[in-house]
Amino acid sequence: MKLWRRGRPLKCDPDTILLVSQMHYLKAKKVYVGNGNILKDIYIAFDERIVYVGKERPREGEDLGEFEVVTPAFLDAHSHIGMDRAGEPWYEEEANEEMDSVLPFLNAEESVYMDDKAFEESVDWGVLYSVVLPGSGNIIGGKAALLRNWGKHIDKAFIKHVGVKAALGYNPRSTVHWRGTRPFTRMGVTALFRQAFEKAIKELEEVRKGKKSWEEVEPITKALAPVIEGRLPLRVHVHKEDDIAILKRLANTYGFKFTVDHACDVHTEEGFKMIKEMGVPLVYGPIDSHPYKVELKHESYKNVEKLLKYLPEVIAVMSDHPVTLQRNLMLQLRFFMMYGMSFEKAISLITYNPAKIVNYPVGEISVGKLASIVAWDGEPYVLGTKPVLVIGEGEILRK
Repeated sequence: MKLWRRGRPLKCDPDTILLVSQMHYLKAKKVYVGNGNILKDIYIAFDERIVYVGKERPREGEDLGEFEVVTPAFLDAHSHIGMDRAGEPWYEEEANEEMDSVLPFLNAEESVYMDDKAFEESVDWGVLYSVVLPGSGNIIGGKAALLRNWGKHIDKAFIKHVGVKAALGYNPRSTVHWRGTRPFTRMGVTALFRQAFEKAIKELEEVRKGKKSWEEVEPITKALAPVIEGRLPLRVHVHKEDDIAILKRLANTYGFKFTVDHACDVHTEEGFKMIKEMGVPLVYGPIDSHPYKVELKHESYKNVEKLLKYLPEVIAVMSDHPVTLQRNLMLQLRFFMMYGMSFEKAISLITYNPAKIVNYPVGEISVGKLASIVAWDGEPYVLGTKPVLVIGEGEILRK
């Protein structure tokens, strides 16, 4: 038995459950681990991290009770929560900055208000983490932020940056009335994308050769440096198969890491096969949104059937909040189950897989992971079932 305190293993007799300061424990009749496995009649002990998962009852610590089902907390891999806020007029939304079309130096969390009531409702339903990105009106829109949904203000909520937003297709060419240099066509979008990368690569090479100091480097180049050097992925808004093919071409040219975000118009087996063969994460959806533009004319929940034939190694489901409400994130799993995926596998799309994409130790009920846990009064996928205990990194948030 391996136990942990503050992320470090503790030496112990293999048959002894060690006591941890501020430890709690609970019993679950069924545990959806998050990685596709199920456990039954299991005790889970934790402080900030999970320290024990097993059949033996811990000798001490606060007993939180016995629950029907326990899952990891959910992580929404793509949203605009806190930027486009509940109860506020449309003209106060802050997802898109209109000053220019290439703005990689923006930080998404700096347009988030944590008093957006959508955060509270997400926590009520076990969605404890959000990846918040700038909108897709710009070709390159700024850094994506991983947030704790229960944070009282942004300094408490912010965890880290997990990518740089980019967009291909209709959205960045639909903003010609905004300020700055704006494309009217998809080839214009691609040309401005190339222009930004080629300029940044050239400038970074001048720094490497000592021809220019870092202080002299332009803000766009500084912001693109983590992408060019492979430290941050591009999170690319893209819907249609041809635009995904263009994304593949750009990645081959400039060598950046990326995720395919949305892909809602992909409707052929060839399209899903192309994504799978690219070997990159797919952040899919939102499945339940209204297809409000021409580039979504093939959008349908029925596309999930073809997606399952060519499932990428890492795939997550998004809310795109407020396009669909983040609190309803789990409801999209029904389409994967409808076409044959088990719930224990489907739940990985909002737990284990998005946690892997953002490289944060949640999304799995296992020793050493942060104790972000949801207990339910029945099977989570059954209408009428609700969370009865929500824990975020060891803190009891709802009981």
